[in-house]
Amino acid sequence: MQITSSLGKGKAIVPNPSLYPSQSGVSRKVEKLMTENQDEYDSPWKEAISIYFPSCIAFFFSDIHERIDWSIPHEFLEKELQQVMRDDEIGDRKADKLVKVWLRDGSETWLLIHLEIQSQYQATFAERMYVYNSRLFGMYRKKVVSLAILADERSHWRPTSYSYEMWGCEVSLKFPIVKLLDYQQDWENLEQNPNPFAPIIAAHLKTQETRQKGAERLQWKLSVVKSLYRRGYTQTEVRQLFRLIDWMMALPKNLETEFRQELEHYEEEMTMPYVTSVERLAREEGLAEGLERGLEQGLEQGLEQGLELGILQTARGNVIYILEDRFTEIPQELADRINQIDDNELLKVLLKRAFTITSLEGFGEAIDELTTEDEPEDSNS
Repeated sequence: MQITSSLGKGKAIVPNPSLYPSQSGVSRKVEKLMTENQDEYDSPWKEAISIYFPSCIAFFFSDIHERIDWSIPHEFLEKELQQVMRDDEIGDRKADKLVKVWLRDGSETWLLIHLEIQSQYQATFAERMYVYNSRLFGMYRKKVVSLAILADERSHWRPTSYSYEMWGCEVSLKFPIVKLLDYQQDWENLEQNPNPFAPIIAAHLKTQETRQKGAERLQWKLSVVKSLYRRGYTQTEVRQLFRLIDWMMALPKNLETEFRQELEHYEEEMTMPYVTSVERLAREEGLAEGLERGLEQGLEQGLEQGLELGILQTARGNVIYILEDRFTEIPQELADRINQIDDNELLKVLLKRAFTITSLEGFGEAIDELTTEDEPEDSNS
C-alpha cells in the first residue's frame, strides 16, 4: 500500500499576537480562545488567507493556481477540518485551512494548507500532515492536496514527506512546501510585487529579525507600510493590509506614537489619507484606551470605561458600530447574529476582536468559535 501526493512548489509570514488575558468568571469557551491568542502568529495568517486565498496560492504555488478554475467560488471547509483535528494529540493548528476548489477540467478537489509558524524544530510536523490527509480522505473520500508554508527560523528544516514500512506494507505522503526565509534573498521582489502576500511576508521576516530591537522595527514597519501606497492598492486594500502588518509588527507605546505621527505626515505628502484619519482613529483608540485600562484594572471595570468613551450605550451596539466604522457596512445577517448574543463576557471578547479583525468573514468565524458549544458528555457511557 502506498499513498503519494505531490504538486507544485513555491515559497512565505508571521506576525504579532493580540493579547487576551484570561479572567475569572469568563466562560470556558471564551477563556480558551482568549488564552489561545497569546503569543502566537496564527491569527494574522488565518485572516490573511481568508481574505486573499487566491493570491496566496498564486504567490506560493503558482502551478497549482493555474490548474484551479477561480471563476467558481472556493469554499472554506471549517467544520470538516475541525472534525479531523478534534482531540488531536499531535498539535492544535488554528491557522490550518481546508478549502474546496474546482479544477479547470471540471473536477473537484480539496486543498489542505498547513501553516507551521513555530520557531522550534518539530519532529511530528510531517506526521501531522500525513494524519490529516489520510483522515480527510478516509472520512470524505475526497482527494486532498496538502501544502505547507514554513515560517520558522531554521533554514535547514524542510520536511517534505512522511512514510513508514513494515512487512512489505509501505505508506508515504510527499507534500510541497515553501519556506519564508527563502524570500530574504528576493527582497527587491517583495518590495515591488503587487500580490498582497509580498508585503505580508516582508512584515513577517522583519518582525523575526527585529525581535527586541524596537527602533529598528519602527523603521522597517514604516518602510513596509509606506510600500502599500506604491503598489497600486485601493484604499480598502491598503487599510486591510495595514491592519495585518500593524498586528504583526507590534511596537512599544512610545515608538507606536512616533510611527503614527510619521505615517500621518507621509499620508499628507502623498495626499492619501487611507489609514490615519484623525477622526476615525480618535473614535477607535478612545474606546480601545478604555479597554486597555481594563486589562490593568480588571476586565469588567475596563469595559465600563471603554463604553463610557465609546459611542453607543450597549455592548452589542459598540461591536456593530466598530465593524461598521471599519468596513462601512455589515451584512444584516451578521448584525442579527450579534444582536442575538446575550452573554456579556462573550461580547467583551468580540468587542476587542472588532478592533483587530481584518475581515467580516473572519469576525463571523470568531463568533462561530466562541458560540459553538462543546459536545455534551454522555453520562450513561
